[in-house]
Amino acid sequence: MPNIATPLAALRQHRWFKLINGASFQDVAQVYNVTLAYSLAGADCIDVAADSAVIQAAVEAVETAQRLGGGRPLIMVSINDGADPHFRKATFDPRQCPTDCERPCQRICPAAAISFTADVQGILRDRCYGCGRCLPLCPAGLIQTYEQPAAFANITPLIQAGTVQALEIHTQPHRYDAFYALWQQVQPWTGYLKVLAISCPQGEEVISYLRWLSELIQPLQCELIWQADGRPMSGDIGDGATRATIQFGQAILEANLPGFVQLAGGTNGHTVAKLRAMGLLPPRATAKAIAGVAYGSYARKCLAVFHTMADQPWQTVPDILNAAVAAAAALVHPLKSVPSPLAPYG
Repeated sequence: MPNIATPLAALRQHRWFKLINGASFQDVAQVYNVTLAYSLAGADCIDVAADSAVIQAAVEAVETAQRLGGGRPLIMVSINDGADPHFRKATFDPRQCPTDCERPCQRICPAAAISFTADVQGILRDRCYGCGRCLPLCPAGLIQTYEQPAAFANITPLIQAGTVQALEIHTQPHRYDAFYALWQQVQPWTGYLKVLAISCPQGEEVISYLRWLSELIQPLQCELIWQADGRPMSGDIGDGATRATIQFGQAILEANLPGFVQLAGGTNGHTVAKLRAMGLLPPRATAKAIAGVAYGSYARKCLAVFHTMADQPWQTVPDILNAAVAAAAALVHPLKSVPSPLAPYG
């Protein structure tokens, strides 16, 4: 199903849907398939790691979706101004694991990134996206993390070429010097962008920090999104995870910053219904409304079963593609306010 509006129009109409593949998620095959399904379901933006192979996979998936009659979501790349859970990987030496360990790390991993098979032992690096749920569960305390910062200079040619049309900067309260230093690199390239997003979690004096950011980055030649990252990478946990991001989004709305407010972190199947009930989305929205929602771990969880059904591009297996697009649409369409039925693909 094509988008009901172009991505920027959807943003202005408060119907913006963003898929977060993960700032450190590098499983190219999964990125391709999930991007394809959500592009066909009507996503407006696809957020990927600052990795050339991952970006290429997302671009190819979007182009395939277009050939099948879908819209063209923006490709967004995430970068960071310092240590951040979105830009890390877990690691451990499986040779040190006790032989009688029940492996709670493997059971809890939402990305199926921990393996104990004859072929692969330990962390599947490309699948790990740094959620950290395995860390406190290891009985032997063997699991650690390491940083995987994004190098902005590596993606500037793709921004200039128009391959990447949107950029997201992950920051945290009080990182004045770090953000300023990164902004000196980013600012000259903003004229090539359609969207700049600033993602920030809650923290002490966060609104004051966002005001400072707003003054620093203005004026902009592209649209600006404030991403309220309520509970990072927690949307697949349960209903309660979405409350923090809605409350944070409300606080940013009340600050009257220039730009749009979009939710992330803890977003799931309950988010849109809660927003509508609270009058924060059309048609009940007041002057202050949430412009859109980004879904990461929950969006990928909705399609996880299809990865086990085919080890090839989903468009080569029409039944799987149609089922995956229907599952993606069940998440996209409530925000878009459109019916769920879709024409079959393939």
